[in-house]
Amino acid sequence: MALITTPHFDAADAFYESLIDAHRDLSAAQSHELNAKLVLLLANHIGDAAVLRAALAAARANVLHGGDAAASKDQR
Repeated sequence: MALITTPHFDAADAFYESLIDAHRDLSAAQSHELNAKLVLLLANHIGDAAVLRAALAAARANVLHGGDAAASKDQR
C-alpha cells in the first residue's frame, strides 16, 4: 500500500469540525497530548510501516519547506 496524499475521505469538513471540537477547552499541553494519541491510534490502524514512514517524511517536508510538499509527489 502506498501513501495517499490526495483528498481521500468523505466529509472532510465534518471531520475538521470534530477535530476542532475535540481540542476545545483543552490546555496547550492537553491539545498536544490529544494530537499524539490520535497519531498513535491512526498509525496503529494503518499498521503498514512503509506507509507510516512515508507519511512522517511527507509531513516533515511540509513543515520544513511549507506549502503542500507531500501532494506535489504522486505517491499513490
